[in-house]
Amino acid sequence: MVKATIVGRVRDGLPLAQGLRYMNEENGHLSSYRQQAEFILQEISRGALTASKMTIHIDHFCFNYLVENGVVFVVLCESTYPRKLAFHYLQDIQKEFEKFDKTLIGKIARPYSFVKFDGVIANFSRQYIDTRTQANLSKLNANRKQDLDIVTEDIYNILERKRNSETMRRLPLTPQPESSIWCSPRLEVIALKWTPIMIIVVTSMALLWAGLALTVTDDFIISSW
Repeated sequence: MVKATIVGRVRDGLPLAQGLRYMNEENGHLSSYRQQAEFILQEISRGALTASKMTIHIDHFCFNYLVENGVVFVVLCESTYPRKLAFHYLQDIQKEFEKFDKTLIGKIARPYSFVKFDGVIANFSRQYIDTRTQANLSKLNANRKQDLDIVTEDIYNILERKRNSETMRRLPLTPQPESSIWCSPRLEVIALKWTPIMIIVVTSMALLWAGLALTVTDDFIISSW
C-alpha cells in the first residue's frame, strides 16, 4: 500500500508538500523514511540521480519517484505493492499538481508550506490503498505486455556513492605539507632539478681553477731555478 508521499522542487531540493500520513503517524515509524525521501530529493536536485523515473529499494519498502517539469513526486510503498500502480498514483498527483499556479509554487520558501496540496495527496492515496478495487485492477491490466522502463537502485548504493563523492571533494582541500628547507613545493621542484647541474658546473670551475693555479706555481718554480 501507499505509505507516504513527498512533492519537492528540483531547482533547490525544497520539499513542498507531503501526504497526511506523516502527520497522523503516532509512533513516528515513518519519520526515518521521510528523511530518506528528502535525501533522494536532494540527490535529484544536485544531479546525482538523473533518471526521470526510478525505483529505490530500502529494507522491505521501496521509493518510487517521478520527475516532471522541475517537480519531483516521491512515494513510499511496501516492496510487494505493484510498481505499475505506484507510478499510476504518481502520474495522477502530478496531473493534479499541474493545475496550480506555477508562479506561486516558485515563490514557496519554507519546507512543506504548500499545505493546499496535502489534501490532494491524501485523497489520491486513499484511492490506491486497496489494489483489488475495480479501478486499480483496470490500471494493472491495461497494457500488460508493455514493460515499464524504470531504473532500479538500492538506497545503500546511493548512500555509498554520496560518501565517496564527499570524500573526493574534500581531498583537494587538504593542504600540502611545505618543505622545511625551500618553504614552497614549487621552489623545491626547481631546486631538485637544477642543483645537480650547478654542482657539476661549480666542481668543473674549481678543478679548472686548481689546474691553472698549479701551472702558474710550476712556472714560477722553474723560473726561480
